Amino acid sequence: MATIRQEEKRLLIETTEFTAAVQTEGYVSGVAEGSFVDRKTGSKDPGFGLLIADFLLEPGGDPPNTLPENRYTFGDLYHGNIPKRYVSLPQICTQANRLPQEVTQGDGFVAVRQWYTWGVACPPNHMGAKWEQHLLFPDGKRWFLGWDRFSCVEDQACVMMRMDMPTHIKHHGGDVFQQVYLSYHGKPIPQHKFHQNFAPQEHFLYQRGKNRVPRRFIRAIQLENGVWLAGMALDPSSVYEAWCHQRDYVCFIQEIGGKALKAGEWMGSVHLIGYFESIAEIEHVYDAHRGAKGLHISPKGWELKR
Repeated sequence: MATIRQEEKRLLIETTEFTAAVQTEGYVSGVAEGSFVDRKTGSKDPGFGLLIADFLLEPGGDPPNTLPENRYTFGDLYHGNIPKRYVSLPQICTQANRLPQEVTQGDGFVAVRQWYTWGVACPPNHMGAKWEQHLLFPDGKRWFLGWDRFSCVEDQACVMMRMDMPTHIKHHGGDVFQQVYLSYHGKPIPQHKFHQNFAPQEHFLYQRGKNRVPRRFIRAIQLENGVWLAGMALDPSSVYEAWCHQRDYVCFIQEIGGKALKAGEWMGSVHLIGYFESIAEIEHVYDAHRGAKGLHISPKGWELKR
C-alpha cells in the first residue's frame, strides 16, 4: 500500500515497488537526490534529484539595460552557444528555499502538489509568473508521474521552463553508468563519450524546429547494474530543447514550452520516470501513456488527460 509521511524537511513515500522523498525545504522540487530507490534492484538515481525545476526563459540575448545579476550567460561549456534571456527568476531548486505542499492519498497511490510564484521578473516582463508540480506515486509500478506547468502575467511570444529531466549523472570516468539512450538520437551512446567536457550544441542537442519531433521522447540512463532509469515526455511536442552534455557531470537539461502563451494561461508537460529492464520495455510503457497533456488527481483516483 502506498504511504506518505512527513519527517522534518521531507515527505517520505513508500510504494510496493520503490521508495522516494520530496523535499519541502532546502534543495526543492521533484524527487530528492538518491531517494528514488527501486525495491527490486536497489538502484538509485545518480544525480541531484529527478524532475527538478529551474526558471523561465525566452530566446535571444539580454537587452543592454539588464541588471548584471539577471543576465543569462552563454558562449561557454556550461550553456553553450545558445542565446537566451531570463523571463522569471530565481532558480526554484536552489533558491526558493521552501515550498508549500498538498498531499493526496487514494486507493493504491499517493500524490504531492507543490507550487511557487517567481519573485523576480526580468524587464519587460512583470512579476507574478507561477509554477506548479504534481507528482503521482502509484503502487504496482516501478515508475511515477510528474506534471509540471507554468503561467505568466502577460502575453509571451515564446517562453519555456527549464528543468532537469530525468536527472543528471554524477560520475568519475563513467563509473556509475554504462550508456545513455536518447530516442531522438538513435542508438545508445556509450559512457566513454562523456569522459571529456563539451558544450551543449556540440553533441546530442535536440531543438524543436531544427530537429524532427520524435514519435517518442525518451531520455534514459543504463546504470552500472544494467537497469535503465528513464524519463519520458509523454507529449513529444511539449519539449522545446534538450541537452545531454558533459560539464563535470552529464547534464540532462530539458526545456518545456517554447510556444506563445496568453496571460494567465498554463503551459506544461507530463513526464513518466522509472526503472526498466530494457529499451523495449521503456517503449512499451511509453506507448501505453503516449499523448498525456495533464494529470487529474483526487482521493477517488487519478487519470491522465489527453
